[in-house]
Amino acid sequence: MSTLHTSKPLLGLGSGWQITAVAGVLALGAVLALTLNGYWVFVLANVALLAIVGVGLNVLVGLTGQVSFGHVGFYAIGAYTMAILTTKTGLSFWLVWPIAALIGGVFGALVALPALRVKGPYLAMITIAFGLIVEHSIVEASGLTGGQNGIMGLTAPSLGSLAQGERAMALLAIGAAALALAGYAWLSRGTWGAAMRAVRDAETAAESVGLNPLAIKTVAFAVSALCAAAAGALFAPLSGFVTPHTFGFVQSILFVLVVMIGGAGSVAGPLVGAIIVGLLPELLSGLEEYRLLFFGAMLLLVLWVAPDGVAGLVRRLRESLLPRSAVAVPTPTSATLALPTRARQPIAAQGLTMQFGGVRAVSDLHFTAQAGQVTSLIGPNGAGKSTALNMLGGFYLPTTGAFALGGQALQGQNAMQISRQGVARTYQTSQLFGSLSVQDNVVIAMQRGALGPLLGSARRSAPALTERARQLLAFCGYTGHPDTLAGDLPHVDRRLVEIARSLATDPDALLLDEPAAGLSREDKLRLGTLLQRIADAGLTVLLVEHDMTLVMDISHQVVVLDAGVRLAVGSPAQVQADPAVQLAYLGESLETSEESTPRGNAINRPEMLGVGSLVAGYGAEPVLHGIDLQVRRGEVVALLGANGAGKSTLMKALAGLHRPIQGGIHLEGRELMNMGAEQVVAHGVVLVPEGRQVFAELSVLDNIRLGAFLQTDDREARVEEQLVRFPRLRERLHQRAGLLSGGEQQMLAIARALMSRPRILLLDEPSLGLAPKVIAELFAALDALRREGMTLLLVDQMAGLALALADRAYVMEEGRIVAHGTSAEIAANGALAQAYLGESGADHPQPAAHLS
Repeated sequence: MSTLHTSKPLLGLGSGWQITAVAGVLALGAVLALTLNGYWVFVLANVALLAIVGVGLNVLVGLTGQVSFGHVGFYAIGAYTMAILTTKTGLSFWLVWPIAALIGGVFGALVALPALRVKGPYLAMITIAFGLIVEHSIVEASGLTGGQNGIMGLTAPSLGSLAQGERAMALLAIGAAALALAGYAWLSRGTWGAAMRAVRDAETAAESVGLNPLAIKTVAFAVSALCAAAAGALFAPLSGFVTPHTFGFVQSILFVLVVMIGGAGSVAGPLVGAIIVGLLPELLSGLEEYRLLFFGAMLLLVLWVAPDGVAGLVRRLRESLLPRSAVAVPTPTSATLALPTRARQPIAAQGLTMQFGGVRAVSDLHFTAQAGQVTSLIGPNGAGKSTALNMLGGFYLPTTGAFALGGQALQGQNAMQISRQGVARTYQTSQLFGSLSVQDNVVIAMQRGALGPLLGSARRSAPALTERARQLLAFCGYTGHPDTLAGDLPHVDRRLVEIARSLATDPDALLLDEPAAGLSREDKLRLGTLLQRIADAGLTVLLVEHDMTLVMDISHQVVVLDAGVRLAVGSPAQVQADPAVQLAYLGESLETSEESTPRGNAINRPEMLGVGSLVAGYGAEPVLHGIDLQVRRGEVVALLGANGAGKSTLMKALAGLHRPIQGGIHLEGRELMNMGAEQVVAHGVVLVPEGRQVFAELSVLDNIRLGAFLQTDDREARVEEQLVRFPRLRERLHQRAGLLSGGEQQMLAIARALMSRPRILLLDEPSLGLAPKVIAELFAALDALRREGMTLLLVDQMAGLALALADRAYVMEEGRIVAHGTSAEIAANGALAQAYLGESGADHPQPAAHLS
């Protein structure tokens, strides 16, 4: 059954009204070129040349997101090629023009191959350097180029009885601009245009569907340079001479302004920008010396009012005045889809090891994920699961070891090559091609890197491909319109479309990194059913996931990692019952002594922090569902649960780093709900964040001092207190914080937090990634803080240690409190183990169990 949906056109593909308007402007320009006086014909021709260069830069900026401030170099190459070959060899203009354009394209590819390995300002600097090199080379090669004097005496070709001289050049420039604009429209509609946008939106994901980002960006750069050189070759006979100063850096700035003001990514943008940049100086000829200042101010205005340029502003105004009507969602002609029936291959790892400096993230990993089964990689934070997946996907090169798909060895290959061999993947954070439609996300993946002709728009819209894409989307449970921009999708649809895109490559193995993150329980059940259907179709499914209920319900085999080492492998029931697995997830208890024994029930102490009915999230689906929590003065409370339970989100909400949707947060009766993070800190709620987040470039001493930013009195005395508390920091006092070990950074993060004189200290995963000996030292320091009367709210994956330190504990699962009570009660209750390891086939517990 079809549903109604309002879809948005893809930005830049060129709607009918845009193409009609562009054709009308070009036709008007041709008429004016035949009727205006010589001066305005020259101006009109230059506007057309600006449009041609703008089209080339639009390929680079609008499609691939790369910026070049050196295109005047390619413009100069085209102009001097035309000048040299026509004056010194006597070759015809009509022969030299395509030669000049091709030479510019070759130079563009040669510059792109090394330059495109860097991004952002580094790429811009390289292109600026290229433009300067070309300008100075022209000056130095005086025997060929005439040096500073340039080359004179160029003549324009004739168009017979229609036009000669400047009028002929103006008509040629307008015709070339029309061809360039048409070519851009065809390119942007085709598979190459989609691939360029895909690389711009998510380069990593583009590799995982078989695209070669470097090759695609190099082609874009070459096409862009070809357009600039073609325009330069027309400029030479138009002006009658060429000199080096004509091709200065200022001209490159004007080329970029054409695209930015007109609208990057749209068909009409370069033409609109060229008209503005080309005509305004003539209309304001008395302000010539202020030209760049004027254009700079205009650019700032355009970026403020219309970030996607004048063409984008007109499009938005048109859509607001003429809103698109709802359209029916196309239904695939086949209601059901069977994935292609063929023998699929298992994926196997043999001794995989990944070392980052002195840290072994994965060590000697062996396992085989069988075809037709769901194999899950699980483990505590920092266990090495995502690292293992990144090695199998080709994004990390293993330090040692091997892996294979069936009998095909894959080690040493990159992500693009591994994808083409038959390994697809999704990502922990969804990486769709946001500027492409849902359908185009799937269709581009079907190509597996074989993009066809550069202007092959028909291939992208081939009925067989679009029908197959819609079948895959329906198979994965997507019910929206296939023409919706992927960037506009809600979270659950993004997950489904990403899986459909991965299946579009027809892989043997599908790697999924936390696909259930952020999904509701109902959506997770549907996801589990989908993954089972994919495995039933014969694919090898390798899943990294923190929702243990989902893992235990759908997995045929579970591989448990801890600190990069394979801890256990077996069926869900086997790994749940394995004592080593339970120890890895729940941790050991702190060694008990008279000093470290919990202080017992603190029920008579006054409340320090109160949380009531708290709801928070990052999108349409909340992460926290009605959290109620209480921390009393001088009490240590542990907040426990598996990854993805919402613990860190709750800590960020308490610290003012994330604004809750509803509910209340009170510190001794004072409402903190609507305060910013700096206000929350000023009131005494201080967070030690997950991952330490020390200021890596500052010294240890400066890091500690910054903790007293709001409390500067007695600062140096408090610094001394922290150095007494953490003696190891005194030894590193003047070192850069980024050079400290993980344990030393964690000590520094706590010392920095204590400098602000907290009334309650929030600790988010302080033991993450630390060695056992360092963890013991850290918890001893926390135990000392407890004895001093500090109020602590502690999140830590080492549940046993946290419970030994805490007076009370709360257990979270999927954004809800499922149990709370004293540490002893929580330790003795099964809710904690279920929250960490799941319960195969069990319904998710909804009500919180109060155990005291």
